[in-house]
Amino acid sequence: MRRLAILGATGSIGTQTLDIIRRHPDMFSACALCAHSDAEGLFRLAREFNPACCSLVDECEVPSDLKHIQWFFGPHGAEDMLIACGADDALCAIVGIAGLGAVLTALDSCERVLLANKEALVTGGGMVLDKAARLGRELLPVDSEHSAIFQCLKASESNKPRRLILTCSGGALREKSKAEIQNASVADVLSHPTWRMGSKITVDCATLMNKGLEVIEACWLFGMPPEKVDVVIHPQSVIHSMVEFEDGAVLAQLGKPDMRGPISYAMAHPHRISCGGERLDFERLSGLTFAAPDTDRFPCLSYAREAFKAGGSAPVILNGANEAAVRAFLDGRIKFGAIADTVRYALDTCEVKAIHDIDGVFEADAYARRLAEQRLTALERRN
Repeated sequence: MRRLAILGATGSIGTQTLDIIRRHPDMFSACALCAHSDAEGLFRLAREFNPACCSLVDECEVPSDLKHIQWFFGPHGAEDMLIACGADDALCAIVGIAGLGAVLTALDSCERVLLANKEALVTGGGMVLDKAARLGRELLPVDSEHSAIFQCLKASESNKPRRLILTCSGGALREKSKAEIQNASVADVLSHPTWRMGSKITVDCATLMNKGLEVIEACWLFGMPPEKVDVVIHPQSVIHSMVEFEDGAVLAQLGKPDMRGPISYAMAHPHRISCGGERLDFERLSGLTFAAPDTDRFPCLSYAREAFKAGGSAPVILNGANEAAVRAFLDGRIKFGAIADTVRYALDTCEVKAIHDIDGVFEADAYARRLAEQRLTALERRN
């Protein structure tokens, strides 16, 4: 029986994780549940799973039938919950840089961290990996692409990879012209063709920033330089990623686009369990296609590579400016094309500094958001 703390319990990854727990109550229990502000959603889950601890960022009145649970509130509530709950594993699915502190605390408190928060590695990769190595903690990827690479490397019999190949659906705007991309509506952008995710990640998929962040994550997780991490557009999302070896052989991990696959693999690792997903039917596959990403229409992918190579605070600047710009787009302040423009402005304007601790990460993030707001305000006035 593995006791799980689920951070982001009411979100897409969290709810699918809980679905797997429902299917395997003899293997897993949810001992702690955390949400940002969806109090009613968390109350429903707490009644079903009866965790020892729960956490919300926004403080509220707890219903009388749930007062036996230990509740934590505030911006550090998830971290306090992790310290108190005694979980074996932490599924970290808080979106954005807000999840970095919780990942670091999870490494202190839990045997394994199931990582669904790529921004923790984008902004604090060295700190996260150093702590995991120092404490002997397992860091298991949950992103479908990194789970695929992890599984391929497990099957490689210790042969060193020559190249990692991340597949990418291309997002909702992959067939659109540059002008159409510039003016895409929120509804257009959130209509992802294959995956069902939260709004922030879906917007990042449409800009290809999500894939850029995944390139950085792969570099940290697998110790690869960015020039050996490639991206290929694969609209069917059947091949989740690939690893190429010195003899030219390529190992790929395939499956239906269902996040319960990589989630369940991380939860049960090194074993495989049923997760309720549809099986891949090769006889019904009409074809698998591939193409190079178009960084003229989708420049954020190249911006991410640039930031990682620059090092220091540059990836934090990239991430912070992007988070601010995506929020502005979802709030109707700017056009879709202004997201990439804002990130470019922040990278061009920022002073890149060395980062030594988590305080330095959050200082750089605040700086990035100030730069982004300068550009966002100027764009609003121009429009």
